[in-house]
Amino acid sequence: MKEYILSREIIYELMKKKNIKSQTELAQLMGITKHHLSTLLSPKFNPIKNTVENLCNVLEVDLLSILEEKSQHNLQEVHQLSISDFEINKKETILSNINSNEYIDTSKISATKNYTVLELFAGAGGLALGLEKSGFKSLGLVELDRYAAKTLELNRPNWNVINKDIIEVAKEGIFNYIPKNEELDLLSGGYPCQSFSYAGKKLGLEDIRGTMFYYFSKILEQTKPKMFLAENVRGLISHDKGRTLQTMIDVFSSIGYKVTYKILKALHYGVAQKRERIVIIGIRNDLNLDYQYPQPYDYQLTLKDALENVPNSVGAKYPDSKKRVLDLVPPGGYWRDLPEEIAKEYMGASYYSGGGRTGMARRIGWHEPSLTLTCSPAQKQTERCHPEETRPFTTREYARIQSFPDDWKFYGSMNQVYKQIGNAVPVEFAKAVGLSIVNTLNKISH
Repeated sequence: MKEYILSREIIYELMKKKNIKSQTELAQLMGITKHHLSTLLSPKFNPIKNTVENLCNVLEVDLLSILEEKSQHNLQEVHQLSISDFEINKKETILSNINSNEYIDTSKISATKNYTVLELFAGAGGLALGLEKSGFKSLGLVELDRYAAKTLELNRPNWNVINKDIIEVAKEGIFNYIPKNEELDLLSGGYPCQSFSYAGKKLGLEDIRGTMFYYFSKILEQTKPKMFLAENVRGLISHDKGRTLQTMIDVFSSIGYKVTYKILKALHYGVAQKRERIVIIGIRNDLNLDYQYPQPYDYQLTLKDALENVPNSVGAKYPDSKKRVLDLVPPGGYWRDLPEEIAKEYMGASYYSGGGRTGMARRIGWHEPSLTLTCSPAQKQTERCHPEETRPFTTREYARIQSFPDDWKFYGSMNQVYKQIGNAVPVEFAKAVGLSIVNTLNKISH
């Protein structure tokens, strides 16, 4: 794959044409500090942020026009930049590394029948709502947390919400809770990532007893649906040097499923957020079918897109000490935009620990997607500050960024609501994955 760099020579020529005489003047026009611009042009800077787009807006050029292919003569002059790192709203860029055999365009897919789904670890309904939008009828949703379960019941009174511990449900048998006479097309859910006692050998189902994955697998074994969908944090790929994931694949295979997995970005599927998840898909062996992941869309949303006309709602506040610090950070900036002494005081030991730590003292810009939302919006090291006001996003803003519709209500205190939304699968992301599963199920003769 070719790599590209920002061409300083082209940028300086464009500055001359615009009669911009200095970096200080350019920084002022971009609405950032000179230090921020210096950071942007630094050989160590990784410009996955709206500053690059801001630069293009001021110079009135397209991003691709100030990129050049990396070659040996300029390696010492400018920093390296992989084109794949840019979040550009251009189809040819997004799809440049897509293998068409692995992906399917979901824009014209619709279910040929009402497919059924059972969801475990359902949370506040992000995955369930996305699957509903893609054509699935819920037979049951297992969720232990009473606040999340109430959220499900509040929004879908007709859903069979099973507010019980999955351990109890698996032990008693899932068919004590869902209809026995309806064939199950899909089992879905996001079980927590937990370590196994791995002894250098293949582990069977009984060897991982006690983990949440075990109970997901037990219910998979009980129901034997046509397909399953398991989503998890992207760190599962490297967890315990990959052995945790391999154990999961071994167990799924032993139950009778052909398994595939891939890291997908919510940003590629109509969600204004840089959330990445591993999506694990299983197809029952006797069906002899292949699965294709949803093809990334030909556009990407920004925070401005997501929060347009967002309803008013409650929201957390920063302590005065934190607010005074974040007041100094420009949109799209983070702790490196602070005066050095303030940055040192705010960061503490983290200031000297190396690494990017770009989530600390982070203010999101309007023209970029949000970083991954957390369960606690004011938590240090994962700040997600509003672009204009020095505050965390409100609960309804949180919901918008996770692509929940405005009429989806959340039950519980403000902190409970943040937790539910932060833990959710983005709705539009779930819909895209759901449609890709529908594409496979449509191939089965009925």
